[in-house]
Amino acid sequence: MLGSFTSPTVPRPTATAQPASRGARIPIVAESPDWIIIDKPPLLQVHPSKPSDSATMWHLLRDLLVYELVNGGQVSIINRLDRETSGLVLIAKTKPAARHFSMQMERGAIAKQYLALVSGWPAADHFTIDEPLLRQGIHLPSRIYLKQCVHPAGFPSRTTFQVERRFIRNDFPFAQVRAFPATGRMHQIRVHLAHAGHPVIGDKIYGPSEENYLTFIQTGWTPALAKTLLLPRHALHSAVLEIPGDNLRWQSPLPPDLAAFATP
Repeated sequence: MLGSFTSPTVPRPTATAQPASRGARIPIVAESPDWIIIDKPPLLQVHPSKPSDSATMWHLLRDLLVYELVNGGQVSIINRLDRETSGLVLIAKTKPAARHFSMQMERGAIAKQYLALVSGWPAADHFTIDEPLLRQGIHLPSRIYLKQCVHPAGFPSRTTFQVERRFIRNDFPFAQVRAFPATGRMHQIRVHLAHAGHPVIGDKIYGPSEENYLTFIQTGWTPALAKTLLLPRHALHSAVLEIPGDNLRWQSPLPPDLAAFATP
């Protein structure tokens, strides 16, 4: 069965697909008869959260893979990204592929790397945060239900970081770091970086104040938020997915909005 998952990619007629009913483009990185890798743009919601949602990544994928769906295929998103996070997403197109990749994910056999732009300069070029995480509202006050925090009662969580470059922008220090998560807790990279004193730029929840998130929910993006957060989305990008057991590896460079910020 593995042979089908390691088969050469089968390109579509164009590098990107434009579902006619949605009007959005999904950049395709690679594809085989069993799976497809896309480069998710930022600010694209992955799944619908209410019945009125009609232009999520899930909808766009169903438009893109309509031929596969009418011939018995499916759309199974293997690694999920937050709405503001950009980068690589693996989608299984068949039931056997979905089962195979889901098992690989559960076993920790899918390696991930993320690129993040953070505030300040980490003291070390290479460091690891090994701190348990849980939903903050369980033990500590928070007005944001999904907000996570470091807490001794939390689930084991471990992320290794490598500083790739340090830079100055408008007299303030920032860094580009590569994250290697060993576990997959909600918001893990963002929480661990904030805990280390280097929050992700543009992070409305774990950045300067969670009030930024609450304000954004009420008002949308404003000049006041732009002054505080610097970017309209958190600067986190899914850069590498690798499945050594299947001899599969994909990578995506820093997207234009983050690359522009990192180039003073």
